[in-house]
Parts: sequence; structure tokens; C-alpha cells
Amino acid sequence: MISALGSWVIGRIVRTGYAARLFLRVVLEGLRLVRRPGLVAKQVFFVGNYSFIIIAVSGLFVGFVLGLQGYYTLNRYGSEQALGLLVALSLVRELGPVVTALLFAGRAGTSLTAEIGLMKAGEQLTALEMMAVDPIATVLAPRMWAGIISMPILAAIFSAVGVLGGYIVGVMLIGVDSGAFWSQMQGGVDVWRDVGNGVIKSIVFGFAVTFIALFQGYEAKATPEGVSLATTRTVVYASLAVLGLDFLLTALMFS
Repeated sequence: MISALGSWVIGRIVRTGYAARLFLRVVLEGLRLVRRPGLVAKQVFFVGNYSFIIIAVSGLFVGFVLGLQGYYTLNRYGSEQALGLLVALSLVRELGPVVTALLFAGRAGTSLTAEIGLMKAGEQLTALEMMAVDPIATVLAPRMWAGIISMPILAAIFSAVGVLGGYIVGVMLIGVDSGAFWSQMQGGVDVWRDVGNGVIKSIVFGFAVTFIALFQGYEAKATPEGVSLATTRTVVYASLAVLGLDFLLTALMFS
């Protein structure tokens, strides 16, 4: 039992070190993509555009729920005029970056893992190496930067649509004053402290989710079962990483 435990610990340490070295290689190779922006633009379209619908629809319904729950809570204290501020702060600080990252992991992260895993199973990555083409520079790095670029844009769309959803429920359906809704939001939301911190969170989540997806696909076993297990691990690990990083970033930003 002790031998098995030691072997497992050593294996985890080796895998963590390999992941760290792969991360550094992807980042360094990504810096060279300035001369080839077409690769990144193509992946941004693939990763970001195909995730737009689910992000926008989810943001709208989250805004609906925030408008309802926020009004019922604030109405107890006679502060329903602050509904716009509640909806905006909830979205730009927390729900926008976090929910977007979770949806991104389920939609784009699994797609990236499956794509890289199938390329490995079909020996396409090996064929690139045989032609003296680095698969990290041509396959992993463009997708990494596409995820980092797409995540803040998708989080901003989620927050904007969520605010619109809160406005529809709070102002158009319940009857909160429209001027108070927007004025409270404008006066209470700080661009740098609230919106800026949300953007930083979304960038960090983009790094984490995209790299986990690429690493799981790159290290997947070249079998159908291996690719399916790698896709499952992507969702689990990325979700846990997003929630853990959210706690750390919130503690650092708003302490």
C-alpha cells in the first residue's frame, strides 16, 4: 500500500511538472504568433463565435432570475430602486466571468479536447512532427490565445445581456422606475474596481480553462475511450479550477 501511494504521488508530481513545461512552451510559442494572426483569428471564430448563442441566452435568463429575486429581496427594505445596481454588480463582478467560464468549459473546452484527442488518435500530430512542424506552435498555441481572447468578450456579452434581462423583468414587467434603475447602476458601478476586476477574472479563467482543455486532449490516450475520458476530465477539472480561482481572485481584489 505504501509503495502504491508513493508511486501515485510521484506520478502526480511528474505529470504536474510536465504540464508546467507544456504551459511555458505554449505561452512562448504564442508570443511568436504575432507574425501569423490568421491562425489565431480562425480559432477565435471557432471557439468564440460558436459559443455566442449559449452565452447570450444563458445571460438573458440569468438576468431574468436576478431581476425577480433582487426585486423580492430589496422590496422588503423599500430599496427596489437599487435593483439595477444589484443586477449590474452581481453580473460584472461574479456571475458574468464565472458562469461564462463554466459554459465555455462545457461548450468550447470539450470541443478543443475532443479535437486534439482525435488528431492524436489519427496520428496527425505525429505526422506534423515527421514533417518538422511543431504541433505545439501550430495546433496548441493558436487555440490557447483564441480562448484567452474570446473569454473576456463572451463575459462582457453575458453581463450586458444579463443587465438587459434584469431591465426587462424589473422595469417592463414589475414596474420599477426606469430612471432609478439606470441611475443607481451608473452611480454605483465603478469602471476599474468592478468592471476591470471582472475582466481580469475572465482573462485568468480563459488561461485556465483553455490550457486544461488542450492539455487533456494532448495527453489523451489514442483510443475512443481515452478521448471520452479526457473530455470528461476537462469539464471536471476546468469547473473546479474556475471556482477555486474565483475565490482566490475575489479575496485578493475585494479584501
